[in-house]
Amino acid sequence: MTGYSARWKLFKFLKVLLFSVIFSITVLFLVATVRTFTFDADAGLQLGKWENTTAISLHLSPQQRKNLLANFKAAIQIPTVSFTETNVNTSALREFDGLLRKVFPKIFSSSLVQHEMVGNYSHLLTVPGSEPDLEPYMLLAHIDVVPADEADGWDAPPFSAQELNGFIYGRGTIDNKQSVMGILQALEYLLEQGYTPRRSFYIGLGHDEEVNGLHGAANIVKLLKSRGVKLQYVLDEGLAVLDGVISGLDGPAALIGISEKGQATVKLSVSSAPGHSSMPPRESSIGILASAVKRLEENPMPRLFGYGPERGTFEHLHVKPRKIPFICRVLERKPDTNAFVRTTTAVTMFNSGVKINVIPSYAVAFVNFRIHSAQTLQEVLELVKSTVSDERVKVELVNGFDPLPVSSYDENTFGYQIIKKTVQSMFPQLTVAPGICVGNTDSRHYKDITQDIYRFAPSWFKPGDPQRFHGVNERISIQNYEEIVLFYFQLIQNNDIRKLPPPHSSQHEL
Repeated sequence: MTGYSARWKLFKFLKVLLFSVIFSITVLFLVATVRTFTFDADAGLQLGKWENTTAISLHLSPQQRKNLLANFKAAIQIPTVSFTETNVNTSALREFDGLLRKVFPKIFSSSLVQHEMVGNYSHLLTVPGSEPDLEPYMLLAHIDVVPADEADGWDAPPFSAQELNGFIYGRGTIDNKQSVMGILQALEYLLEQGYTPRRSFYIGLGHDEEVNGLHGAANIVKLLKSRGVKLQYVLDEGLAVLDGVISGLDGPAALIGISEKGQATVKLSVSSAPGHSSMPPRESSIGILASAVKRLEENPMPRLFGYGPERGTFEHLHVKPRKIPFICRVLERKPDTNAFVRTTTAVTMFNSGVKINVIPSYAVAFVNFRIHSAQTLQEVLELVKSTVSDERVKVELVNGFDPLPVSSYDENTFGYQIIKKTVQSMFPQLTVAPGICVGNTDSRHYKDITQDIYRFAPSWFKPGDPQRFHGVNERISIQNYEEIVLFYFQLIQNNDIRKLPPPHSSQHEL
């Protein structure tokens, strides 16, 4: 009995031990399974524990709200229009300079902030940090605007900054004085509370971005290069928060531009013998050129969606791969989203003729192409020539450049993650994704002094709003402008961390 009892106890012990081992393995398996299925592929911003740098909070009083709105309205009311590279409204630019000095007294009187005028009308501000070993960053915006005429159908005069239903109307409200004033207003608030950055930063405000930035941004870069400045990253205008603008996206998304399209202006011309309208030739110079232009419009550049970084946009937005081809077909149906799909073709000028009864000897047209990231300038020129396919039409490149390099946007990239963190802390309901800027910005001049250029401001675009850009009834909501000020207020402080926390994936273990 004693031997049997001992064996029985041993058996029971082993049975309990085996059950415990099986139970433990099962629990561990379930934990691993749950963690596997709940792991966020975009958790690059829930990484580790972020160093707390937002020590200064912003709580706007009614008077502060009133003042910041008045400052912004005053900026919109100054018609800082750029017409051509050699024709900008210099008196308005001087008036704008006076406005900035008046409404941001802390900035322009601070011993911390170094202010310089560049190219006569652009501004360069240097804000040195307490730890000079940290690589600086730069915030960009531009002062100038495109022309606007009330006769085109504006609901309010384009330089009135009139309030209608919670919106401020005026040229520059979304391109790009909301960023000019938002950046400076944020810095003014920080200085009022005794802020000194850990990481140095620059602010560049160009005065001729709308006409290529050759005197403003280009000269700012030249100055920085002469001083040996290298930047961690640059943040300029470009993309925004899109809410219902792109078909197929569920909910609003903040798209951060990681590149921008290239550009080419092509001149098409036809020369022929002049004559009297009573004895017309079979084909006139106008007719020949019109046919060439029609062929370009009827044969758009190839669909390249998915061959550039734009595919990453939809992958980050968790769009299923089988849905992406459908989205591509939807995008190309509308002019404002077709730009994401291909190199676009826009005939912008067509001139010929001097008299009603004279057949002109010369006809000329100019076509502007915005080049997709998967194409080069040379490839576009070759396609233009093959599409025109008429030796009588002379094809010449007026100017152009290739698409800009693609900036990094992985979880180890400082600039992208700082911008993403700032967006998500303010708008937790938003998905943040990389995108392509279809227009061109001053930031392209900075590619020699930084590897990472981003194009984003948290302007909120709903259906119909993209058409306001350079169009009629440009506007911004009062709430959205306040959000932009807060965005830069937090962004500047978020940049003060020494380095990003380790990626979430590196901590993903049992």
